[in-house]
Amino acid sequence: MNPPIIYQSLYDTLLELVVYLIFLRYFLVFLHSCGELRSDHVGEKVTLCGWVQYLRQELFVILRDFSGMTQVVIPQKESAWHLKSTLCDLTVESVIKVTGTVRCRPEGQENKLMPTGEIEILAESVEVYNLCQKLPFEIKDFVKKSEALRMQYRYLDLRSSQMQRNLRLRSQVVMKMREFLCNMHGFVDIETPTLFKRTPGGAKEFVVPSREPGRFYCLPQSPQQFKQLLMVAGIDRYFQIARCYRDEGSKPDRQPEFTQVDIEMSFVEQTGIMSLVEGLLQHSWPAELGPIHLPFNTMTFEEAMRDYGVDKPDTRFAMKLIDLSDIFMSTDVPFLRSALSQPGGYVQAICVPSGIKYHLVSISGAKSYNMVLQEDPTLLTHLLEALDSGAPPHGGIALGLDRLLSIMVASQSIRDVIAFPKSFRGHDLMSSAPDLISEEELKSYHISVIWPME
Repeated sequence: MNPPIIYQSLYDTLLELVVYLIFLRYFLVFLHSCGELRSDHVGEKVTLCGWVQYLRQELFVILRDFSGMTQVVIPQKESAWHLKSTLCDLTVESVIKVTGTVRCRPEGQENKLMPTGEIEILAESVEVYNLCQKLPFEIKDFVKKSEALRMQYRYLDLRSSQMQRNLRLRSQVVMKMREFLCNMHGFVDIETPTLFKRTPGGAKEFVVPSREPGRFYCLPQSPQQFKQLLMVAGIDRYFQIARCYRDEGSKPDRQPEFTQVDIEMSFVEQTGIMSLVEGLLQHSWPAELGPIHLPFNTMTFEEAMRDYGVDKPDTRFAMKLIDLSDIFMSTDVPFLRSALSQPGGYVQAICVPSGIKYHLVSISGAKSYNMVLQEDPTLLTHLLEALDSGAPPHGGIALGLDRLLSIMVASQSIRDVIAFPKSFRGHDLMSSAPDLISEEELKSYHISVIWPME
């Protein structure tokens, strides 16, 4: 039997009120962050949640969250002995919720080095969420930790203010990139598969077994094939914050799994792609780093190889290659004579200033070869058929997001802008991955391990 309409309406109203009160309670608990309180908040009753950064002489607790720190005063009255006891028994990095009243610090006790240094919170109640045990290192920016220790306890390392800033900056940059591409230029954000097949050429791939005997997936090195197929499908403007995988060692600027801003467009010229990327970086560039100037300096591949000998030259020091072939034409040095005697052979050098004189670093040139990649065309049948099915002219680019962010934060390693990076050997030191799998578990994949001979 259905309830009368008036009761049902009252029930719905009460339910909405309960939901609103729950939301309001949640909102009020997190109304303030530890880094936002100022003298304008004096007299307000506030609730803060965070981690204990310091305990000072049973007088103060310094509470920290992502936004900063606030000084909490431990009450000294006898009537508040239980509250004082709870606060004094805290350990560093314990997680608490504290409620109290904002007041000005006593004259002469202000801390101008803290954004919240003019105020403090007189504690009225505290709730201990988690009492922290002894940690392997202190969560202080000035405490030096080895790279291995940081990776092993990454969840602790991420509490540092620098890592908090880096990851929040990453989030903001990606958000601005999505805004620029989707909202301002009509791009479609499409997720492409992670389980794929072997790709001809390129880097080594991660192989993923399937339950079909002898058949394997591969993790994609990039979404290159998929984004071309999307152009054939009529998605004229595609982008993706794409996860990519390459079975290579980790370096300061390289990880076995990494992220790139993958872009593809139909009916576009090279200049159109370059202009889009310039606008994308200008829009997403953090304001605190100052403006970037357009257009970017450009260099052809031929110019890069001629002047620097590499396709990604460091142009900051203006150290271009100098052709010294004429100087060494009559040389008796065997390797120089050998290089110059070959078709197209040359000798180039870099002038390296050392304060008083210049040293010449010799670079020998030899033959150049035209290389043809021989691969099984059946691996690309799906792509070749698609390109014969009414494919529009298209082009694109992929920006290394991790490398871009490491430039923004002036870090020498992309590990500092990735939440859970791999070690230099490609291992996850925190979870001990990759891990061993028992022979019994491998049976369902029809795989057996052949251990290397010692």
